Amino acid sequence: MLLRTFWWLVCTSSVTLGAQRAKELSDGKASLCDVVYNSDSTKTGVVMSPAYPNPYPTRTHCTYDFQGRGKERVQVVFQDLNLYHTSSDSNDCEGVDSLIAYVHIDGKKDKIDSFCGETPPRPIMSNSPRLSLEFQGLTSSRHSRGFKATYSFMENFGITTGRQEEKYPCAFVFNSNETRNGTFASPNYPGLYPRNTECHYFFNGQLNERVHLHFHFFDVEGVLPCEAVSASDYVEFSNYMARDRKYSRHCGQLKEFDVYSDRKFFRVTFKSNDRLDATGFNASYVFLDEEENYTMKIPVSSGSAWHGVTSPPLLLLLPLLFMNRLLAGRMTH
Repeated sequence: MLLRTFWWLVCTSSVTLGAQRAKELSDGKASLCDVVYNSDSTKTGVVMSPAYPNPYPTRTHCTYDFQGRGKERVQVVFQDLNLYHTSSDSNDCEGVDSLIAYVHIDGKKDKIDSFCGETPPRPIMSNSPRLSLEFQGLTSSRHSRGFKATYSFMENFGITTGRQEEKYPCAFVFNSNETRNGTFASPNYPGLYPRNTECHYFFNGQLNERVHLHFHFFDVEGVLPCEAVSASDYVEFSNYMARDRKYSRHCGQLKEFDVYSDRKFFRVTFKSNDRLDATGFNASYVFLDEEENYTMKIPVSSGSAWHGVTSPPLLLLLPLLFMNRLLAGRMTH
């Protein structure tokens, strides 16, 4: 008798809780797909919409919360995005099926961007150990697959070249005795760089070496002169650990350009604030002897053949050399 009573209470409670859960779902107060991903459990994995790759249900609302620890950042790389969309403007995600990404700044959720339509977005990265995704499937259709992405908790900010310097939150060292040339990029490139982030790139040459940098792509949110008063993100160059007034800060959308060091040590610093995002930069570097400084040039992806040359081309110097010798000959007669 006691056993029957016990099972009756369990079944009754289950039915009551099930009915309450169903009412919460119908009222939009709960979701069957609210998921928390913790870096203590796994460092990488897959996140996807309900029923993927089959169509997601109508009136779907899911939240995916990624929680890391310490210096970890969350990177999400999208493999597929296929959401129901009626407008011809796939960038207009207001009031349609969408995926919204949030970062957490000073304890508050701050929206990075909204994604909709059928074009997978570029990788996104958090500014802290936490990031959230919110999926709103208002309409759906039998042709809409939803989305699929991979997530990773990482400490290298998505920067895969150089040797990471553990003494800094984000710093990478490039030594000429390890490699004479290579590439470096902003955090999470070619995706949007994270907000509230400062990364240093330290270049160390031999005694008579200098470093040449060539920026193939540059898109850093801000306006000249890239100072705090204009709330600008920026890239800074210096021959020292302190600020070097010889070099102006760079921000905005710039065409390919070159930067040259005066010493064997050179520092590049990328700094973003908590306002806006952009793609960042992609650059090449090469260490050269002082003698090579005047004749060598950095390999470039495209553009003029004279990119990176530190002195005028030889063809322009020949007339000057000829005139100099002619004048010297007249003075001796």
